[in-house]
Formats: sequence, structure tokens, C-alpha cells
Amino acid sequence: MTSAARNATLLVELLTEELPPKALPRLGETFAAKIAEGLRAKGLAAAHADFCAYASPRRLAVTMVEVAAEGAAKDVTEKLMPVAVALDAEGRPTPALLKKMDAKGIAADAVASFERRLDGKAEALFHTATVPGAKLADVLAGIVQDAVKALPIPKVMRWGDGDATFVRPVHKLTMLHGADVVPGRVLDLESGRTTRGHRFMSRGDIVISCADAYEPTLLAEGKVIPSFAERRADIERQLLTAAAAQGALLGEYADLLDEVAALVEHPTVYVGEFEAEFLAVPQECLILTMRANQKYFPLFDAAGTLLNRFLIVSNMRVADPTNIVAGNARVVRPRLSDARFFFEQDKKQKLEARLPRLAPVVYHNKLGSQLERVERLEALAGAIAAQLHADVAAARRAARQAKADLVTDMVGEFPELQGIMGRYYALADGEGPVVADAIQAHYQPRFAGDALPAGNVAAAVALADKLDALVGFFGIGMVPTGDKDPFALRRAALGVLRILMEAPLPLELPRLIELAAAGFKPGLLSAAGFAAQLQDFMFERLKNLLRGDETGAGRDVAVIDAVLALRPARIDLVPAKLAAVEAFRALPEAGALAAANKRIVNILKKAGGAPGEPDVALLQEAAEKALFHQVVEVAPLVRSHVANEDYTDALRVLAGLRAAVDQFFEDVMVMAEEPLTRQNRLALLAQLAGLMNQVADISRLSA
Repeated sequence: MTSAARNATLLVELLTEELPPKALPRLGETFAAKIAEGLRAKGLAAAHADFCAYASPRRLAVTMVEVAAEGAAKDVTEKLMPVAVALDAEGRPTPALLKKMDAKGIAADAVASFERRLDGKAEALFHTATVPGAKLADVLAGIVQDAVKALPIPKVMRWGDGDATFVRPVHKLTMLHGADVVPGRVLDLESGRTTRGHRFMSRGDIVISCADAYEPTLLAEGKVIPSFAERRADIERQLLTAAAAQGALLGEYADLLDEVAALVEHPTVYVGEFEAEFLAVPQECLILTMRANQKYFPLFDAAGTLLNRFLIVSNMRVADPTNIVAGNARVVRPRLSDARFFFEQDKKQKLEARLPRLAPVVYHNKLGSQLERVERLEALAGAIAAQLHADVAAARRAARQAKADLVTDMVGEFPELQGIMGRYYALADGEGPVVADAIQAHYQPRFAGDALPAGNVAAAVALADKLDALVGFFGIGMVPTGDKDPFALRRAALGVLRILMEAPLPLELPRLIELAAAGFKPGLLSAAGFAAQLQDFMFERLKNLLRGDETGAGRDVAVIDAVLALRPARIDLVPAKLAAVEAFRALPEAGALAAANKRIVNILKKAGGAPGEPDVALLQEAAEKALFHQVVEVAPLVRSHVANEDYTDALRVLAGLRAAVDQFFEDVMVMAEEPLTRQNRLALLAQLAGLMNQVADISRLSA
């Protein structure tokens, strides 16, 4: 290498066949990060040195600034052996030491430079040598190979006559340090400085003059934007500009944008059009057809209604795009025709008539068929609707038909449309909007931030669907473990919690679990203690939800723990209790009362409880009499506030007990020697604890 390249930008690129588009961003980031990590570990790059990841459909690459051709030399000290073994009585090296020195290549006259120091209880000899730094030319190929092995690739392939394996065939390896090629062999390829650009717009093999010229050379000569982030941003700018020119909106496009950015190297956006007659098909079908099958971006009016136009992200930039636009319109037409055919055919048979076809469809081998599940959902949705004073018949009917669209042609082609198509087919069958809307909404919420089912009928069906799954799988011992949740039970639990809390609905969680369990055949739910286990699972999900793990909303951990420690049956009341505890915690009396409550809990725990009510006749000290009378005085008011869900006022009233509580612990010996006195004081503390902890376990607020 030339001296000019002593510290220079490094380029590593693998030129491949088309890489998996959904994995491309992660592949690019991991490849670049692992190479940077390897260079730093070898002392060839500073910890703060910048690197840039590149990922396009046919390449993974990284550039890193200020990479050294050779790392700095460093002193390395190693222990040789104990002095007693290394030196004889006259201080001369023993044969054992000489043999060790010879094995390590240490000169015989270096003994005088050895350092003697304690190693544990014995003295040992240590040798310090200056070790030259790693050379980039010697280690880079190994670093790249390690980065390749670390890529998140579930399945690799072999190509040609070689033994190399990768996610796709690799054709070229470029490794440049400044203007110099770094020699090395990776994946059966020798490194060089040539790469290739766009399959059709490039001029052929491209020579990269130096690492810093990589990106501008690929863009100018290869017609490739190598940076995934820049390519994505460029596509987004073009899409927004084209949509605005059409007086239209793009709707949700982020996920498709990520995928398309991984499919093109030189993006250009064009406008396509299809026949307006296809708009008679439910727009969700057309949208999914265009997005999933064709990677087109549908256009919408201001009301969110689909237009008969779409945007194409082409990998070609041409002066006259007529053929490209016409070709894409020609390709999408049969897809839209298929969607229309499925829709028209499906409407010929009512949802109710499709129910027998659910009998052979297995829901789970231990939990029966989809038809058996539908029967459970019908009963459970009706029971929940009755508790909500909603239309029980509508809830039962919606639950009965909620899964019927699973055996339609449209949902068979596009599983993402389940529920959505059920609503359209229900309306076509003459069902009312309440039933039809509940059929679609029973899957909601599907993800964090998704809309909740609107109305009590829809909520009843949605709760039934999720509770049946939770109770069923917990009941047969199929519980999520670690990252494994094959039946999406965490999502179902969060859905139940969000519906109960955010709707809100005045339903008790333990009772809902009981109702769901009652729908299964006797003896089927055989897992011991599954109901309690399920409640534990759901309260853990609720804790995460409130902490912000799911929504980013975030609440104080101590406040959450205080409220959930009481295992509230009514999830809808949790937000009000949290707000009350937060307000209480801001009061000057809160800290002392929380500490006192914690002390009370510990005393009662050690005493084994305190049955019965305190007897006023057994009160002796002025402080215990004062506390007793204050507790008796405020108890009705606190209970009234709690009954009326005025939790903040209840805790404010309790804050007024601080002085009496402090004086009690100052003047009164709770664990008195006389049994009746001791028991009476414990009963008073138990009464106080019961009063203070109706809203939350206040002791959890104590540091």
C-alpha cells in the first residue's frame, strides 16, 4: 500500500443477485456494523470513526473513514511462571523457564528485563513485549467473512462449482483502502475495484477509483442510489409530489415504501389508471391487490375514498414512459378482475349458509373446530352484551357469523381481509349495520394504537373472540414463553385490556374469564390453576401497557404497582385510580403515610393477622384513642368516595390521618405484653390498613 493510504476511507462491497427485499435494510445495517466492529477490535479504526451502510437490491456495502493500514504497536504483559519454579537458588533461570522462553520466542538474555511481582500469595515473573499492530491487508478478509456469517439469514444457498454459501449468489467483491485494493478472498471471490450498476441503465462494469468515490461513481455511471435511506427518501418525495399533482392522497404507505425501496435501484414514479367500473368492488380488495401483488401506491380523495389511479415506482427512467404505464395498467387489470369475480361469487351464498363449512376447519386439535368455536363465541358474546345492557340478539348474531368469511374465495386469496369482507357480505345478506360492523370490528384492536371496536355490541363480540382464545389456550397449558407466542395471546390480552379500559366498560375481568371458561366442554380445560395464571399474565400485560412499553404513554412505576397490587377486577377504573394516587403522592403527607402503611403491613404480617374489630373499651393510650376516633369518623366518608369512584377525594381524606398515625407510632407500643391489648391494637391497625388501601396499596409508594 502507498504511504498516502496509511489512514484512509475503507470500502467493502458485495455485489449479489437480488436480495430478499423485506430483509434488505437489516442485512445492510448488520453487514456494515459488523465490519466496523471488527475494524475497531483490531485497532484499525477509532471508536468514534463514522461509517455508512449501503444496501440496494443487488449489493451490501460499507464505507468507514480514517481506517489505518496498520494498527499501532502495543505493549503486552504476560505471566510466565512462579519465581520459585523459574529461578534456582542463585537466581539463574531454570530449564523450565528456558524452555518456556524458547517456546514463546523470547531471547535468552531477556531474563534481566522480567518483572517480579506478587500473583496471589506467590511471586511470579512477568514479561512485557511490544506487539506490532494488525495489518489491514492481513485481517480485512477475515473481518468481512465474519460479518457475512453474522448476517440474519435463515436459509443460505450454494451456486456454481464453489463451496461458498450466501442468501443469494455473490458475483464481485470490492475492498478498497483509499485508492488501493486490499487483497483478500471472501466467498470464493478475490477482491478488486470493479462493480456493476443498474441492470439496464448502467454502462457495464464500473471501476471505483477510490473508496470516497464509491457513492458518486455508482450514481453517475451506474445509475444506482446505493443508500437505502436516501433511496427511500427520494421515492417518498416523488410519491408525494405526484400525488399532489393528481389532487390526491397516498393513505398509509410506509410499509410498502420500505419494500419498494428494496426493489429498485434508480426509482422513478409514474401515474397509472384502471377502469372506474372496478370501484364497485370493496375498495379494501382493490387496495390490497395493488399493494400486495403489484407494489402500486393507490390514490385517495380527501375523504379517503379510492380513486381509479395509482402510482408506479419504476426501476427505469425514460423520456417517454407510455409503454411502462400502459404495461402496468395491463398487468393490474386481471388482478382487479379476479377481485371482482371473487366478490360477486362470494355474494351468491349467505354467510349463514357457509357455517357448516367451518365444521371440518380445525381451530386447534385440542380445542375443536372453527364451528365449535363459533358456538362458544355466540354464547359468550351474548352473555357479555347482557352485562352491558346491549342488544344481546345482535351480539349473538354477529358472533355467529364473524368467522364465516374465512371460507370465502376472497379471504382465501387475501387472508388480511378477514372481518372486512365479513362486513360487506353481511350487508349484502341484509344484515343491519350494527351486526355487520361488529363482524368487522371483532378483530380490533389488531396492534398497538389500532382503533377499538365502536359500540357495545362490537365490543362484546371482540371481547368474546379474544377471551375465548386466552382461556382456551391457557386452559390446555399452551402458555406464551419468552419470545414464543404462536397464538398471539399477548396481543389478545392487550386487546381485552384496552377495550375494558379505554372504551371504557364496567366489566369484571375474573367474571369474564369465568364466562369464557363455561363455554368449553367439561374437563377440556385441564391445566391446573389456569384462571389465576391467566389473570397474572394479563396484569403483567397491563403493567407493561401503563408503563408505556406498548403505547409510549408511560406512567410512574411505583404508582402503577400501588394500584395493580390490589388486583382490581374493574380494569375501566384503573386510570382514575392511577390519577388519584398520583395526586395523593404530591401531597406533603403522602411520604409519611406510605411509610406508616408499610410499617403496618409488616407488623400485621409478622403477627399473623388481626381478626375482629377493635374494642373501644380496651384502648388505653391517648394516641390510640385519638387514632381510633379519627378512623371511625372518616371511614364512612372514604367508603362513600370510593363507592362513587371519587378516588382522589378518598385519598385526600385519608391524608388527614397523618398526624394521628404519627402520634400513634410515637406513643403506643403495638406489641404489648398483655394479649388483649396487643390484639386490640393489631385490630386497629388492620382496620386502618383496610381503609387506607381501598384505592391502592399505599405502602408501595414508600421508598
